[in-house]
Amino acid sequence: MREMTEGKSLPLLLKFTVPLLLGNLLQQTYSLIDAAIVGQFLGIHALASIGASTSVVFLIFGFCNGCCNGFAIPVAQKFGARDYDALRRYVYVSLKISIVISLFLAILTSWLCADILKLMKTPEVIFENAYWYLFIAFVGIPFTFFYNLLAAIMRALGDSNTPFWFLLFSTVLNILLDFFAILVLGWGVPGAAIATLVSQVVSALACYWYLMHRFDILHAQSDEKRYDGRIARTLLEIGVPMGLQFSITAIGSMMLQSANNALGTACVAAFTAAIRIKMFFLCVYESVGISIATYVGQNYGAGKLQRIMDGVKTAFMMMMVYSLFVGVLLWFTTEQMVMLFVDASEIEVIEKATLFMHVAAVLFPLLGTLCLFRSAIQGMGYTKLAMISGVTEMFARTGVSIWAVPLWGFTAVAFGDSVAWFAADCFLLPTFFYLYRVIVARSQR
Repeated sequence: MREMTEGKSLPLLLKFTVPLLLGNLLQQTYSLIDAAIVGQFLGIHALASIGASTSVVFLIFGFCNGCCNGFAIPVAQKFGARDYDALRRYVYVSLKISIVISLFLAILTSWLCADILKLMKTPEVIFENAYWYLFIAFVGIPFTFFYNLLAAIMRALGDSNTPFWFLLFSTVLNILLDFFAILVLGWGVPGAAIATLVSQVVSALACYWYLMHRFDILHAQSDEKRYDGRIARTLLEIGVPMGLQFSITAIGSMMLQSANNALGTACVAAFTAAIRIKMFFLCVYESVGISIATYVGQNYGAGKLQRIMDGVKTAFMMMMVYSLFVGVLLWFTTEQMVMLFVDASEIEVIEKATLFMHVAAVLFPLLGTLCLFRSAIQGMGYTKLAMISGVTEMFARTGVSIWAVPLWGFTAVAFGDSVAWFAADCFLLPTFFYLYRVIVARSQR
């Protein structure tokens, strides 16, 4: 465990972020390898089938991840305030309500799986594989939910190292099972989904055992483990808006992907390859965002408000330096990266995916700004306001999907995310500085 209420912000954020970043890179490395195995051994249609539902997976799993990070915010605040009795109550109530939420989502999404793909205008030639990939992913929702919640609780307590090791184990297991299911058993696209499901089950169970046996601060009396409606409401008021923020953002992504799916299999494959590459390089933004949410949450709970602003300035510098580096790197290497997924003869797919990534590379500073200020707002507990930024993203992507894609085709798809990032920044920047002035003024009364 590590408190972030004392010491210089840069070393604290770097120490906390590095394990998070390594974990996210592992996760995205698996995603890249998964797509590369499918694309190289099963072909372009198989690659398109796992990519046709990317935004749907982000919609559901983003909601789960958002809820988990939201449930961890009061834990971070109570840890910063050193109110350990309340901390334990929040942890155990969050575990209970997570059971209900995750099972409900798994049943509902599995039932609606085919309808979702039809709504997404999934091409008929890839529909069956896309269905099984998505269905198996939805069955695993409870295990994904619990792993994310347990990892979020560890991070709230200042431990970002342990989740990394569990993720490393899960990733290695996933890759090995991928090769076994696809190359040995010949299960094709469903085999890739089954490999992911098995690794999620194992990692979630192992993470729960470790958390309950190795974190003494969570050893609770029986009354601290009871369900508390007031605490549950607090958790839901923070967690659900964070989950909805991801989901609302994903609705816009679904609209954009649906418009892209209608452009044909080549565009779907290009989108799939580009998204896998983009998500890999997004890891730094997401990791710094999670770090700043924890940093802000602990210092907000401790009443150290000047440290919040110091941390935000430091994190902004980190985001911009990285944006410059990755922008130059992607500008010159994207084409070679795309050929990890498709044969060099797929010229149209390579050209479209390269266009998508070149646009993202230039405009990544917009995304870094978004991740930073949204996470800082969430760390202060204003998750409903952070959710509004997701609404602005949704409207921006929807507008591109409805009006721009029919006119400019895949070129408009390539700019869809960047337009959404800019729209969200226009809301987040003034909102953060207003909220900071409010909490400072409140503390001086």
